[in-house]
Amino acid sequence: MAQTNVNIRIDEKDKKLFDEICGELGMTMSTAFNIFAKAVIRQGGIPFELSVERPNEETRQAMEEVNQKRNLSGPFKSRDALKEALDA
Repeated sequence: MAQTNVNIRIDEKDKKLFDEICGELGMTMSTAFNIFAKAVIRQGGIPFELSVERPNEETRQAMEEVNQKRNLSGPFKSRDALKEALDA
């Protein structure tokens, strides 16, 4: 089967970390990208879930309270004071 080149842009730090992990797995980055491409072809889409993380209602309410500077506590003068407040 004929081979072709594909050029991609990736953050330098991400490339380094990706290359290190690929090496630990005993493969090159090229092999890893080929595995990914074959999985996309086989599954007819991205082979993992893509989603946007959204906070749940409780977290949204807590964020709103912080933004409105309501129901805040602290600062605490010691770890013991913080632990006491958290345990209350």
